[in-house]
Amino acid sequence: MKSLSLWILLLCCVSSFAQTVSGVITTQNNIPLEDVAIFNKNSGTHSHTNNNGQFTIEKTTENDVLYISHLGYTPYFHEVKATDVNATITITLVQNEISLQQIVITPQIDALNSIVQLDLENNPVKNSQEILRKVPGLIIGQHAGGGKAEQIFLRGFDIDHGTDISLTVDGLPVNMVSHAHGQGYSDLHFLIPETLAKIEFGKGPYYAERGDFTTAGYVAFKTKEKLKNSSVSQEIGDFNALRTVGLFKLLDTKTSNAYVASSINTFDGPFESPQNFNRFNILGKYNFEMAGDQKISLLASHFTSKWDASGQIPQRAVDARLINRFGAIDDTEGGNTSRTNFLASHSKKLSENSKLESSAYFSHYDFELFSNFTFFLEDPVNGDQIRQFEDRNILGFQTAYTEDTSLFGNNFEYTAGAGVRYDNVDDVQLSRTKNRNELLERLAFGNVDQLNSFGFIKTKYVTGNFTLAPEVRLDYFKFDYENRLTETYDNKSESKVFASPKFNVTYSPNQNLQLFAKTGIGFHSNDARVVVANNGEDILPAAYGADVGAIYKVTDKLVLNSAVWALFLEQEFVYVGDAGIVEPSGKTRRTGIDFGARYEALDWLYLFGDINYTYARSTEEAEGEDYIPLAPDLTSTGGLSVENIGAFSGGLNYRFIKDRPANEDNSIIAEGYFITDFTINYTYKNFIFSVLIENLFDTEWNETQFATESRLFNEPESVEEIHFTPGTPFFMRGKVTVNF
Repeated sequence: MKSLSLWILLLCCVSSFAQTVSGVITTQNNIPLEDVAIFNKNSGTHSHTNNNGQFTIEKTTENDVLYISHLGYTPYFHEVKATDVNATITITLVQNEISLQQIVITPQIDALNSIVQLDLENNPVKNSQEILRKVPGLIIGQHAGGGKAEQIFLRGFDIDHGTDISLTVDGLPVNMVSHAHGQGYSDLHFLIPETLAKIEFGKGPYYAERGDFTTAGYVAFKTKEKLKNSSVSQEIGDFNALRTVGLFKLLDTKTSNAYVASSINTFDGPFESPQNFNRFNILGKYNFEMAGDQKISLLASHFTSKWDASGQIPQRAVDARLINRFGAIDDTEGGNTSRTNFLASHSKKLSENSKLESSAYFSHYDFELFSNFTFFLEDPVNGDQIRQFEDRNILGFQTAYTEDTSLFGNNFEYTAGAGVRYDNVDDVQLSRTKNRNELLERLAFGNVDQLNSFGFIKTKYVTGNFTLAPEVRLDYFKFDYENRLTETYDNKSESKVFASPKFNVTYSPNQNLQLFAKTGIGFHSNDARVVVANNGEDILPAAYGADVGAIYKVTDKLVLNSAVWALFLEQEFVYVGDAGIVEPSGKTRRTGIDFGARYEALDWLYLFGDINYTYARSTEEAEGEDYIPLAPDLTSTGGLSVENIGAFSGGLNYRFIKDRPANEDNSIIAEGYFITDFTINYTYKNFIFSVLIENLFDTEWNETQFATESRLFNEPESVEEIHFTPGTPFFMRGKVTVNF
C-alpha cells in the first residue's frame, strides 16, 4: 500500500512538473502583442507570444511566478493559479515609457534591435542625416551639397552609397541596381525622420529574407502605423537653414487610421558658394482592419530635391591658400532627384498559429548629378565635369507564409516566402559636360532591364535553451543592357542563379544572457553593364561570414553586447560610374570585434556607447600593398540623454572615426575625427522649444575624403592626394514644435 501511495505521489509530481500554461497577451485596446517574453521565475522555462499574442509555457505549476515583459510596456508578474494550469489565461499589458528593464533576452527575440529601439526613443532622430547613424557601428558622410545619398561605412567597408548593405523602408527597397552613379546607390531622403517608428538591423549575411547587397548587413526602417497627435514644427538656424514639418492625424477609429506628413528643407551650408539646397517631402499612410482578421496598409510618398555643391577639394589648394576650406575649384557641381512611391501591404491571420503577409510596390525615380573630381586632368580646356543621369521605374511583389507549430514536441516556427523585383532604367548615362548645359561627349549611354526573382525559407527550432535556425535563399537574376552608343542595335543579356544558405544558433540559459553563433553566405549583384561586359562570369560575388557573440543583461539597468566576426569576399568586377569603366578588385577578408553598452544610470539619465574594430585586407596583394582604401579600422559612437528633469530633456552625442588608409599602400591617409552634437528641449504645455547644435566644439574635420589624381588649371602635372569635403563647423538651430 505504501508502495502504491509512493507511485501515485511520484506520478502527481511528474504530472505537475510537466504541466503547461497557455495564454493570450494584449494591449489595453485588446490588440494582440507579438514577441512578448514570458519567463517562469521558478523553473527557468521561457516562451514568447506569436503574431496572434498567444503563448504556451511548459514546466509551470501552481504558485509559480511568470515574468512578462515587452518593450514599451510595464513589466508584469503573474502568479499561476490552479485554474490557470491547462487553461487559457488573458493578460493585459499597460503601455509605459521604454526602459532597459523591459528588455528580456530570449532565443526568439533579437535584443540588439530592442536596444536600438531604446536609443531611438531616448534620443529621437532630428534630421535625415541621423537616420542611419542610429545603427551601432555605422558611420556616414555627405559630400555633395546635401542632396546626394550619404557615403556609408560599416564593418571595415567603404560601402560607397550602398553596395554592401541592404536598406528598406516598410519593405520597400532603397538600393538601386545598375545605378548611374554606382551599384546599390541608396537615397533615403524620401523618409521623413519624424515618421520613423522602428529600426531593425542585422550585421553580416545571415538573414534569408534579405537578399541582394546583404554582405556587411541590412537596415530595415519602419514608419509609424498611427500618430498619437498632430504637430507642426518650425526650425531655423545658421547658414540659412530652414525646415518646416507637419504631421497630421486624419483618421483614428477602431478599424482604421490615417495620417499625412510633409516637410520642406532649405540650406546654404558654410560654403563660399551657397549650396542652394532644397527638398520637399510628403507621405501619407492608411491602415484598415477588415473582417476575417485581415489588415490592409497603403502608403504613398514623394520627394524632390535640388542642390549645388562645391565638390571635393584638393588639400594642396588649401595649403597654398588658393582657396579656403569652404571654397571650391569648380562650384558648378550639384544635381536634382526625385522619387515617388506606392506601397500596398496585406496581412491575414489564417489560423491561431499561422499568417500570410504580402506587399506590392511601384516607384518612379529620376536622378541627375554633375560632378568634377579631377578638374583639368582629362580636358585642360573645358574641365572634367561629368553628368550622370537616369530615369527609373521599379515594380515588385513579395509574399510570406508563417506558421508556429511543433516538431518532436518542441516549438517550431517557419516562414516561406517568394517575390520578384523588376527595374526598368532608361537613358542611364555618363557624359562629359561644360557648365551643366553643354554636352561634350557621351561616355556611356543605354537602357537597363534587370529582373530578380527569389524564394526563401526561414526556420526556428527551440529545444530547451537552444534555438536552431537553418535558412536558405535562392535568387534568379536576368540582366539586360541595350548600348545606345553603337551605330547598330546592341542588346546583351545574361542570367544567373545564386543559392545562399545560413545557419544561426542561440543559447539563452536565462532571461539575462544570450550566446549566439551565426554563419552564412550572402552576395551583392554587379551592375548590368559589368555583367554583359564580363559575359556573365563572376558577376554575383559571394560573401562568407561568421559571428560569435553574447548579449548580457548585467542588471536591470545595464546591458552589454559583444561579437567577434569574420567576412570573406570573392573576386568581383565593379562598374565605376564616375569613369564609365569596369574595374576588377581581388578577394578580401575582414575580421573584427564589436562591443556595446547601455546603462540607465538614473531614472532620467541614459548612457550608451559602441566601439568597433576591424582588420581589413586584400588577400591577393603583397604585404604593405594590401590595404583596402577608406576601410575604417576603429570607430565609436555614443553619448547620453536626459529625460523628465522637470520640463527639460536633451542629449549629448559623439561619433569617432580613426585615421585610415586612403590608398592600397597606406601612403595617403584619410584623417579621422571626433565630433560632438548637443540638444536641449523645454516643454511648456503643448509646445516644445529646442536648441540643436552640431559640432559643439567647432572641430575642424573632413566629412568625406578620397585619394584622387587631379590637375589644377595652372599645374603642368597631375597630383594624387587627399581630396575632401569639409565637415560642418559649429552649427546651431532653434526649433519650436506645437502638438495638437
